[in-house]
Formats: sequence, C-alpha cells, structure tokens
Amino acid sequence: MYRIGIIGCGKIAQVRHIPEYLANPDTEITALYDLNTGRARSLADSLNASACTSVDELLDADLDAVSVCTSNDSHAEITIRALKKGLDVLCEKPMATRLEDAKAMAEAARESGKVLMIGQNQRLNGTHVRARELIMRGEIGKVLSFQTVFAHGGPETWSVDPGRNTWFFDRKKAVMGAMADLGIHKTDLIRFLLDDDVAGVSACLATLDKKGADGTPIAVDDNAFVIYRMKSGVIGTMKASWTNYGEEDNSTLIFGQDGVMKIFASPEHSIEIVKASGERDYYDVEKIQTNDSQTSSGVIDAFVRSLKARRAEISADDVLKSMEAVFAAIRSSEERREVEL
Repeated sequence: MYRIGIIGCGKIAQVRHIPEYLANPDTEITALYDLNTGRARSLADSLNASACTSVDELLDADLDAVSVCTSNDSHAEITIRALKKGLDVLCEKPMATRLEDAKAMAEAARESGKVLMIGQNQRLNGTHVRARELIMRGEIGKVLSFQTVFAHGGPETWSVDPGRNTWFFDRKKAVMGAMADLGIHKTDLIRFLLDDDVAGVSACLATLDKKGADGTPIAVDDNAFVIYRMKSGVIGTMKASWTNYGEEDNSTLIFGQDGVMKIFASPEHSIEIVKASGERDYYDVEKIQTNDSQTSSGVIDAFVRSLKARRAEISADDVLKSMEAVFAAIRSSEERREVEL
C-alpha cells in the first residue's frame, strides 16, 4: 500500500487526484496540505487523513509519494524538495514555468533515483492510444499535416475559487496562460500521436478578452495560435483558447496521403477516418474528459504502475521536450519569428 500526500487541494486534486487515489486499491491518502488550511482540514477529515500546516510538515510525514497540485509557480520547487526527501512524485502540468526549472526537475529525478511522473493525461486516453496505433500502422498513409485544438470558456468557470480572482489569471502564480494550461496538453499529444518531436515553432500569444477582477485585461495569454514544424517534416497548427464560449473543443485532425483522421471532432464517434476513396471507418473507444464531464483520467493508475515498475510511464525527460516547445512558442510570440529547437 502506497502512502500518498496531496500538496494543493484545489479543483484538480478534488476531481481527479483524490477520487482516483481512492479508487485505486494500492494507495491510501495519508496527508494533505493547502494554503487554505480550512480546505485541507475539511478534506483530511473526510478522508481520515492528516491536515498539515506547511509543505515541510507534509514532506516529513510517513509517506511514499506525493501529488503536486499547486499553482504553476511552485511545481518545480516542491517537486525537487520532495525528490530530495526520497519521495516519488506525480506533478501536475505544466511541468514548470522556466525551462531551467524543468531541466532541474528531470535532473533531480535522475539523481534521487525516484519516480517523477508528469500528469499529461491526454496520452492515456484510450482514443488517443488507439489513434496512435492506427497512425503507426499506416491507416491514413504518410502523415503530412495536423490541426489540434483545446478550447473552452476559461479556468474562472472551473477553478476551486471560481471567478475573475482565480490564480490562473495571476501572473505571479500562473506565470503563463492558455498556452501552458491547455497548449501543453496538445503539444504533448501531437508528439505522442506522431511519435515525433518539434523542430521549429512560430506562434502568436494574445489576451483577447479575459479581464481580472479590476476589469483590466489579464496579464497572461488567453489564446495561443501556434505552427509546429516537426522533425519529420510534418507541419501543423495548435490552438489553445480560454475564450471558447460555446461547446468545448478538444479535437485533433491528422491529414495523411491516404486520408484524414478526425479525433473527437464529432459527438457520434471518437475516431473517424475518411479515406481518399471516400470510404469511412469509425472507432468508438473512450470519450474525452471535459470540465463539465469528469471521468477517470488514468493518471493515478499510471502513477501506481510507475511506482511498481520504478519507471515513470510519462517521464520528466519526455515531457521536457513538450515544455521546450511551449517555451519556444512563448519566445516566438515575443520576438515575432520562428524559433528553432
């Protein structure tokens, strides 16, 4: 039985980490910490666990592993401290707010010999796993381009403290906006689907609509429009948006020489393949999680498998390549040029 500590008791901990740990027979939640001590205490009481008053107190508890579910700015520091304490770590995305910190996290995992897994849950979705298999076996022929989107109405509708005061809009805590919140998912996903890495990035990040509690535009991006040039020569677009005030869009289209694969592009089928001949194939595998429809992400089960195997299924070293592309997109937008990796 793995004894788990939860650091950060916000929405992601409440709707994914805690329920999925409770559903896994090999884990027990032992301790919790949150800046909001009342929230941590209430959750701890409901779980028959301990509420800690500091990160240090939690890291000194009798634990095997921790979930880091805090705001973006503290991911790296807490993760590295936990690894140095001899704990295995599951860290939420984005991995870090600076490339140097992300690299330090990966190095700390190597030096400690502990497991560090990053919660890039879209890789684990059954539909995405099946799509990768179909692409790899050539169902649409050689891949030429792609279009991938993650767009919803914004974190202020979902945060544990809903409204314009959400930490996602606070540049000090979030540091980055939609690009890091949603864009990291799709950046990591396209690398996974194509078994390919990003070679060049052209991007435009902007704040188009979101305003803070004082009515002024937020200091982080609410939209990111990115062109990725992959090492294989494939070129495609990635859009991340907090200003989709209609139905959430989590779709990906892969264009090949022999047809098009549409992933989560329609409510009827999770995968639709339209061949050049006009023939259509459908695969109904697994629905995508949305803010309004939370299902098991598979992250905790993957983390437990990683603990048993002593090897992260979604490693820091691998996700580091996705983070490099995210930081390159930010730099590209700032410098108004393509950035090569």
